[in-house]
Amino acid sequence: MDPEKPPIFRTPTPSPVNEAPPGLQPKSPLSAILNWKVLLALGVVIVVLFMLKGRRTDAHPTTDSAPVTVAVAKVTREDLFNEVPIPAEFRPYVEVELHAKVSGYVDKMNVDFGDKVKSGQLLATLEVPELRDQIHNALAIQQRDEADYTNAHLIYGRLQSVNQEHPNLVAQQDLDTARAKDGAACAAMAAAKADAERYQTLMNYTRITAPFDGVVTKRYADPGALIQAGTASETQSLPLVRVSDNYHLRLDFPVSVDYVRDIRMGDPVDVRVDSLGGRKITGTIKRFTNKVNNDTRTMIVELEVENPDLEIVPGMYAAVNLRVQRHPQVLAVPIEVIGSTHDPTVYVVNGDSKIEIRSITLGLETPEKYEVTSGLKEGDLVMVGNRSVVHPGQIVQPLEITNSVAP
Repeated sequence: MDPEKPPIFRTPTPSPVNEAPPGLQPKSPLSAILNWKVLLALGVVIVVLFMLKGRRTDAHPTTDSAPVTVAVAKVTREDLFNEVPIPAEFRPYVEVELHAKVSGYVDKMNVDFGDKVKSGQLLATLEVPELRDQIHNALAIQQRDEADYTNAHLIYGRLQSVNQEHPNLVAQQDLDTARAKDGAACAAMAAAKADAERYQTLMNYTRITAPFDGVVTKRYADPGALIQAGTASETQSLPLVRVSDNYHLRLDFPVSVDYVRDIRMGDPVDVRVDSLGGRKITGTIKRFTNKVNNDTRTMIVELEVENPDLEIVPGMYAAVNLRVQRHPQVLAVPIEVIGSTHDPTVYVVNGDSKIEIRSITLGLETPEKYEVTSGLKEGDLVMVGNRSVVHPGQIVQPLEITNSVAP
């Protein structure tokens, strides 16, 4: 130390408390934020790549994965047709109002409306007192004429026998006169017999009987009422009862001129009766007018419906489902297999269980089926449902269904 220079004293700088060693100095806040952003971006990229890979795998599954099960329907031959609902009304097969052939008073009424009757059953009787007197008079005249004929015939027979044994003993004039009287007496006897039978027939008309099995639907007269003869056109003759054959019904309905060509004798027709809880019955076409009405442009067609239990009452309304546009035994597929009717195609599962797209030509369309006129054959398997789950050339597992419902 130089004795001439005074000593210099330096105050030592204190070391910072908890000073980190070199290499472990804390990073700035900006660097930490940047690191988290990088990690987050990398995670998003990984997730997006995973999703894209999953989509590609779903859209185009590899041949190594298990075959997808798809619903298919078999192409079959069927009778295709459309149905047209037509309103109709039941009416009796036969319905008559029974009049009296002779005038008289109603003596008895054995039935009332609603009664079921059999053919030949006595319904009512009339009282005609003067007719009985006429019958008695006619029978008396018949007996007198029979006696006259017997006398005349005996006289002629005797004269003829004498003339044969003794020729020229009886004058020819007497013989001719006896023969003429015999013939006249025979004719008079026949006329008297016919007259008596006529009055007896009129007496039979006082008994009103049922002409067929049916139901009495109307009663017009009561005992004591005077009934005029039904043959008198100048009088207002009153019927006694009305009888309807309700065991056998008619169902008439108008068919539009567009469907007249589809009417065939004997074809079955489905009928629904809403007033009987929607009951369905089947009738057959028995007759049609074979002429279109110029005013309505329709043709009347008639069905016959059996009604043994009288459950259907004439006057009830019914809905006739008429089958029209019938195509028998054509190739048919469910409507769900068609992608578009503008350019129709179907997915066919071929013999190698691969999806094959095929163009087809359609014919008749019904609510459930399409007619296929070209592009398919009977027995082909066509896919039913959503086509986006498969693609052409893909191997699938077909599952045939009976009711064509798209999954």
